[in-house]
Amino acid sequence: MSLHDQLRDIALTEFATAGYAATSLQRIADLAGTSKASVLYHYASKEQLLADAMEPALVDLTALVRGLGDVAADREQRLAFLERFVDALLAHREVVHLIINQSATQQDVPAFARAQELMRELAAAFELAAGSTVEKLRYGIALAGAAYTLAASDLLGLEGPPDDEVRPALITVMRELLAPTPNPED
Repeated sequence: MSLHDQLRDIALTEFATAGYAATSLQRIADLAGTSKASVLYHYASKEQLLADAMEPALVDLTALVRGLGDVAADREQRLAFLERFVDALLAHREVVHLIINQSATQQDVPAFARAQELMRELAAAFELAAGSTVEKLRYGIALAGAAYTLAASDLLGLEGPPDDEVRPALITVMRELLAPTPNPED
């Protein structure tokens, strides 16, 4: 692995555990066993390092959100989306952790602003701004709840089960929330 990639990986882990604001380039350099000057050779700023670390996840999430189609109206598309959404969350746990736990306080950082925009697009695709209160809560709890559950997996006692156990369980719960048996009160 190149030093460039090593710095990115170390930074992502450190940003997720210690926080973006609390992580210095010197700390990343120390963890990588190199100098701050070397970090700055590869990345002009901490913001650029964050953007590079989050980029693969944001690219995947952008493709997922932009490829939704009429997912809110079509049950089969919605169910297929759930699996892709869960797979993206599992593939990018550290970035999900960053987005869930830090984007509200780091709105001026472009990578976090981009993540928040993706969340708004996802909400719009699922028509969270329309429909009954029950529908809004159902979608919000299913989508944001899945992301939060993975971001807080250590607090919820889910850091132990392997992804091949968590994935089907998460999909089952989300399906129950987003494709329930019609309720005459909705």
